[in-house]
Amino acid sequence: MKAAQRKRPAVDLDRSVVARYIQLASLFRRRIEAGDWPVAEQTPTVDDLAAECGVARATIRKALDMLEGEGLIDRYRAKGTFVRQRPRQQLWCEVATDWSGLLANRDDALIEVLSDRRGTQPPDIPHPIGTLAPSYRQVTRLHTRHGKPFLFARLHIDERLSARISKRDLNSKTALKLVADIPGLKIKDARQTLIIGTADVETSSRLDMPLNAPVAMVQRSVVDRSGCLVFVGEGLYRGDMVRIDMKLR
Repeated sequence: MKAAQRKRPAVDLDRSVVARYIQLASLFRRRIEAGDWPVAEQTPTVDDLAAECGVARATIRKALDMLEGEGLIDRYRAKGTFVRQRPRQQLWCEVATDWSGLLANRDDALIEVLSDRRGTQPPDIPHPIGTLAPSYRQVTRLHTRHGKPFLFARLHIDERLSARISKRDLNSKTALKLVADIPGLKIKDARQTLIIGTADVETSSRLDMPLNAPVAMVQRSVVDRSGCLVFVGEGLYRGDMVRIDMKLR
C-alpha cells in the first residue's frame, strides 16, 4: 500500500550551505526513523516528493540514492520505492554531558591512532581557562564501530605528561579518560562545547560521508591544579550517528 499522503509544510532548503539532496536525504531518513514512512510500505513517488519539496526529480533521486546505499530502501522498476528497514540505532554515538559519562568507553568501539607528533601547539584555544604548556603532543585518532567510522579526533596533551601515557591507552581510552588516568595529574577544571556544522573535505574523507553533510564538533579543555592547560581536544562526529542526552532539572 502506498504511504499515506499528508499535508506537510513547505520544505525550506535555501537557508543552508548543505547540498539540497543531502538535506533531503536527512529529511527522508528522519521520516523512516519516526515511522512516518513505515517499514515494508511504499514511499511517496518521486513526482510527489519533487512537488512537495520544490526541487527537480533528479535531486529527489539523488537523495534516494543515499538512502538506498545505506540499505534503508529498496527501489523497483515499475513498482516504486519501499522502506526496507529503519536506521540502525546501535550505530549511534552518545556524547555525554557529565564527567562520569565522558570517561566511559563506548561498547564495540575501536580506536586507531592515525598520527602522533611532538613539539606542537593547539591551533585554537576554545575555552579561556588556564595557561598554555610549553609544548604539546598532538595525536589524531579515528573511532569506528562495526567497521563504520563515527568520530575523528585531534588531541593536544601537555608533552611533559606524555611519558605517562601508554600505547595501549592511546588505542583504547576515550580522550578525557586518557587524561584523567594519567598518574599524579590532578584536574581543577574541564569544559566542553558542542557546535553543529558541516563536513569539510578532510572530515568527509575520514568519516566516509558526503561533503557538507552535518557533523557535530565537540571541543574539550582540561586544566590541572597549577592552572596549566594540559589538554585541548576536538572531536568531529558524524551527524547521522550522534545523540546527546541531557538531564533537565
